[in-house]
Amino acid sequence: MALDIQTIRQDFPILGKTVYNKPLIYLDNGATTQKPRCVVEKMVFNYYNENANIHRGVHFLSQAATEAHEEARQAVQHFLNARSSNEIIFTRGTTESINLIASSFTDECMSAGDEVIVSVMEHHSNIVPWQIQAARRGISLRVIPMNERGELDMEAYEKLFNEKTRLVSVAHVSNVLGTVNPVKEIVRIAHEHDIPVLIDGAQSVPHIPVDVQDIDAEFYVFSGHKIYGPTGIGVLYGKEEWLDRLPPYQGGGEMIASVSFEKTTFNELPFKFEAGTPDYIGSTALAEALRYVTTLGMDNIAAYEHDLLRYAEEQLERIPGMRIFGRAKEKSGVLSFLVGDIHHYDMGMLLDHLGIAVRTGHHCAQPLMQALGIEGTVRASFSFYNTREEVDALAAGIERVRKMF
Repeated sequence: MALDIQTIRQDFPILGKTVYNKPLIYLDNGATTQKPRCVVEKMVFNYYNENANIHRGVHFLSQAATEAHEEARQAVQHFLNARSSNEIIFTRGTTESINLIASSFTDECMSAGDEVIVSVMEHHSNIVPWQIQAARRGISLRVIPMNERGELDMEAYEKLFNEKTRLVSVAHVSNVLGTVNPVKEIVRIAHEHDIPVLIDGAQSVPHIPVDVQDIDAEFYVFSGHKIYGPTGIGVLYGKEEWLDRLPPYQGGGEMIASVSFEKTTFNELPFKFEAGTPDYIGSTALAEALRYVTTLGMDNIAAYEHDLLRYAEEQLERIPGMRIFGRAKEKSGVLSFLVGDIHHYDMGMLLDHLGIAVRTGHHCAQPLMQALGIEGTVRASFSFYNTREEVDALAAGIERVRKMF
């Protein structure tokens, strides 16, 4: 099924906005996506009709909100093809999900000298939590290098395993290079060494179909705001046997079975990892976003965005001095570049005055920038609501800025 992009764009009111008297061209979807009407309307409906703290009340509103929240959990389960809704933990986003695993996994499964394998292209949120644990517990990181195309060196990866390896934690899709990493192969190799795997799906879930049973990683995480849902809600998928094994990340209400001053016993899954009042408005709005993209079809979204990305590469490559970073055979959604000696910040600021929203800087991936030998890039990141005409405007805008310099 071909996507009707102009009809889809009508679902996103912000796309009709003007910036500096220019039509908004929003190409910062890797940072956050815009929200369709149905998601915002779902939040408004819930606040006005079903707003009550969940799981703890016998009254009508509490029961209605509880039912909606748990239906949202089941929606995420089905979207990811998890075995059970007990394997779906709601968090504040990818970052909190990774911090949860870094803390609980290290508490249960690691000691001084143990190692976590990450890759050179990780977002800071999949580096810093492990470094915090390194400072606290004496663990260390081993890093998978990449080749000149921005693809992970799988031979080098296999050689990183030793008797101290305890976990592999890698991104499914690079937020800078757009590289789609071979996560099934990464998991297969890790499992040959009896090592569990955490996959950062922040940049993959919005763009390509994800089946956690097929990938077979022990943990998979993503953020709601990157897949057309609200901010402040995210997901940790974990195989049930692992979530049962790991200790809670935070303490408080909801995550307990019983409390006395002598002893506390913890709740069953998934509530063991959801201390405090959950974001039941956010969870239901996230479920609405997942229903929205499911209706469009993740395969259709992937095909359309792939075509748009290739078109963008073709157009930008015609610009003198253009350097595109990330030439992996398998790419998704992201185009990072520099033009001549123009600073990425200057390019981004001037494009903004043409109504074109892109991201500039190191994109929370400074180790990757160091590997590339640069300080930062300009990044255009795409959604299914972007068009070839917007790509043409981007190319024209870059050329206009280039001539200014």
